[in-house]
Amino acid sequence: MDQELRLGTRGSQLALWQANTVAARIAAAGGPPCRIVVIRTTGDRLHDAPLSEVGGKRLFVKEIEDALLRDEIDLAVHSSKDMPAVLPDGLAIGAVLPREDPADAVVLPAMAEREGPTATIEDLVARLGRSPSIGTGSVRRIAQLTRLFPGAAFQPIRGNLDTRLRKLDEGAHHALVLAAAGLRRLGFAARISFALPVEVCVPAPGQGIVAVEVRAADTPLQRLLATIDDERSAAALTAERALVQALGGGCQTPVGALASPAEGETLSLVAVVVALDGSRAVRGHAHGPRAEAADLGTRLGAQLIADGADEILAEASRAQGAVEGIQP
Repeated sequence: MDQELRLGTRGSQLALWQANTVAARIAAAGGPPCRIVVIRTTGDRLHDAPLSEVGGKRLFVKEIEDALLRDEIDLAVHSSKDMPAVLPDGLAIGAVLPREDPADAVVLPAMAEREGPTATIEDLVARLGRSPSIGTGSVRRIAQLTRLFPGAAFQPIRGNLDTRLRKLDEGAHHALVLAAAGLRRLGFAARISFALPVEVCVPAPGQGIVAVEVRAADTPLQRLLATIDDERSAAALTAERALVQALGGGCQTPVGALASPAEGETLSLVAVVVALDGSRAVRGHAHGPRAEAADLGTRLGAQLIADGADEILAEASRAQGAVEGIQP
C-alpha cells in the first residue's frame, strides 16, 4: 500500500471532523497517514437553494465519488445519509464508524429557557405554538413535523453549523431542527433543547453514521478498513439502506428509518413514509438477525409498499418533479 492515502471529503466543519476522525482511526490501526483532499461539490456551490429543488443530498457526494472512480483519491468519507441507496458501479462501503445519536433535535435560540430532561412533546408544542417558524429544508422532517405543527412555516437553512445557530439566535426562526449527531460531534450538544422521539420523527436512514467509501477492487485498502469497521453500525446501515432501495427512494424523499441493536444478535427496524403535507403516513416495524440486515430492510420495505407507501412516494416524486421543472 502507498505511503500516503488520499482521503476525499467536503470542506464543511462536520465533513472535516469526519475525515480527520477516520484518518486518526486508520493511523491508530497501523495504517498509513491520510492526506485530506477537500472537494467542492455541487451541493456546496448551490448553497442558497433548497435541497429538494436542486436534486437532493446526493449533490454532496457525486463529485467525490467521481474523483474516487478516476483514482484521484483513495477513499472518501461521507455522512452516510447523503449517499445514494445504490452506489455507482465500482464503489463500495469499506467501513463505518460507531453511530452517534441518530435522533433529530430541536434547537431553540440561545436565550430561550431550556427544556428539562422530562419535557414532553406536549411541552415542546406549548413552547413553540402551532405556527412557529422552523428552520429545516428536509422534506422528511417537514412531512413528519407538519403533523405536529400544522401551521408551521418551514424555511430552508443551509451552511456551516455555527452559521445556522447564529441566524437562529439573531431571530431568523423560532427553532431549528438538526441532526443531534452533528451537534454533538462539533461540541454543540448543550444547544440541543429537545430530542425528537422516533414516534414523532423517524430519523433519516444512515443518520449519525460516518461511512468510508472505496473502490470495490481495492482489496488491500478494504482489508485495512475492516479493522476500523463497527459491525453493529454497519448492520444498522445495511438494513436502512436496503429498505430505501426496496422503496426506490432517493436522498430527498419523505422516508425515515432507524435500525437499533435488540436482544441478542438481532436488529429492530422502524420506518415511516409520510405524505409531503403530512396528511398520510405508513409505518412499519420488524425484527431480524443482525447477520440478515439486508433481508430485514428489504422485507420491511415490501411491507410498507403493500400498505400504500408506493402511492405516497409517487405523489412526492411528482410534486418534486414539478418544482424542479421535470415532467412526471
